[in-house]
Amino acid sequence: MARRYKLLSPRDVEVLWSRWQEGETAVQISAALGCHKGTITWHIDRAGGLRPRPRRRAARHLTLADREEISRGTAAGCGVRALARQLGRPASTISRELRRHGGVAAYRAGVADAAAWARARRPKPCRLTCEPRLRQVVERRLRADWSPQQIAAWLRRTYPDDLTMQLSHETIYRALYVQARGALKRALVAHLRRGQRYRQPRASARAERGPGQLVDIMPIAARPASADTRAVPGHWEGDLLGGRRGTQIATLVERQSRFVLLERLPTADSATVVTALARRVRRLPAALRQSLTWDRGKEMAQHHRFTVTTDVQVYFCDPQSPWQRGSNENTNGLLRQYFPKGMDLSRLTQRELDSVARKLNTRPRQTLDWKTPAEVFEASVAFTS
Repeated sequence: MARRYKLLSPRDVEVLWSRWQEGETAVQISAALGCHKGTITWHIDRAGGLRPRPRRRAARHLTLADREEISRGTAAGCGVRALARQLGRPASTISRELRRHGGVAAYRAGVADAAAWARARRPKPCRLTCEPRLRQVVERRLRADWSPQQIAAWLRRTYPDDLTMQLSHETIYRALYVQARGALKRALVAHLRRGQRYRQPRASARAERGPGQLVDIMPIAARPASADTRAVPGHWEGDLLGGRRGTQIATLVERQSRFVLLERLPTADSATVVTALARRVRRLPAALRQSLTWDRGKEMAQHHRFTVTTDVQVYFCDPQSPWQRGSNENTNGLLRQYFPKGMDLSRLTQRELDSVARKLNTRPRQTLDWKTPAEVFEASVAFTS
C-alpha cells in the first residue's frame, strides 16, 4: 500500500507544478503522484500558487568543470595568473575562489562547487522589505481597495524620477501571495477584487495552462424561462460528486421531477466527462433533452461537443453560485449517505450507482406532494411520447 505522506523528489515537484499549471486540482495531482493531498497543498501554499523559478547558474560564475581545472592546476603547481589565463578569467576570480575554499592546500572542486551553490540559494531581498516608505504607500493603497496594477501605474506617474518608489504590479502580487518574502501581510489579499487563495498571473495562465478553459459559454441568465419555473420537463442540472484522491461520479438531476441519474467516471478530464454524459443523455427521449445547467468546472470545457452530440444546450452558473443548481446540490447532499466524503468512488460499478439512484428515485418527496421522482418522471415520459 502506498504511503499517504511522502517526501517528493525533484522530479515529483516538477510534475506537481506542471499539472497545477494545466489546471488540475490538488486531489488529482495527489492521485497521480501517489501521495496525500496535504503534501500537494503544502507545496502550493508555500509558493502562493506560483511555480518557483528554476535555479540556474549564471554564465559568469565558475562551473564545476572550471573548479576541476583549478584543482588540477593547483595540484600541478600552477600559479593563480597561469590558471586565470587558462580559464579566461580574471586572476582575482581565481584567488578569491581559492581563498574562500581553504586555500591551495585544501581546495577540492566538488566541495567548493557545492558550497558556492548553497551560498547562491539565499533569496534576493524583496523591494518592499528594503524600502519601508514604498511598503507603507503600497499598504495604504491596498487597504483602499486599489489593485496592484493601479498602484504600480500611480507610483510611476507620481514618482517619475524616483526609481526607489516604483515597482511592477507582479512584485506586489508576489509579496502578497509568497509569504516567505515577509514583505506584505497575507490579510491584505482580502482587499483584492477576487481575494483568491493563490496567485495565477494572467500572462502565465494564457501561456502555460493550455487547453481546458471555459470559452464561449452560455450564462444561466440566457436559460429559457420554462427551465426556471420547472413548468416543462427535460431541463437538467449536473455536477461531479468527489470522493477519495481524485475519484468522482457524475450526477444529473431533472429539475421538474428531481429524477437523478448517476454515471461512473474513471477520470475527470473534459473528454471523459463529456463522452460519458452524452452517452447517458442520448438514451433519453428527445422531448426530455431540453437543457443542462452546470457550474464553472473545467470538466465541461468541451461543452460544444456535448451540445453537438446531444442537441442539448449547456448553461453555466455564475461564479460561486451553487444555489443556482439547487436541485443538484440538494441531491448531492442526499447521495453523501451512500458515498461519504473520502470514499474511493473508483471501486463502484455502474450497476451499484444505478441501484443508489433507484433508491432516491423511488423515495417520496415533500416538494413533489409526496410523489416519488420516478412517478413524476414517468408521467413526463408518457406525456411527451
